[in-house]
Amino acid sequence: MFPFWGNTCWGSEPTSRRTYQERKLQFLKWMRDDLETRLAGLNAAIEAIERQLNREDTTA
Repeated sequence: MFPFWGNTCWGSEPTSRRTYQERKLQFLKWMRDDLETRLAGLNAAIEAIERQLNREDTTA
């Protein structure tokens, strides 16, 4: 699941602990950004449905 962490087949040079941590940090930030994007989409969908329900309540 995690890309190239501790994978001896990836590249011929051993990676330092710092390089490993930097790569891990970059991946985790990418995951966070992706999740924030998905959450924003979900929040927008929820708000749209709530507005539709409120409109139906006021017209009924």
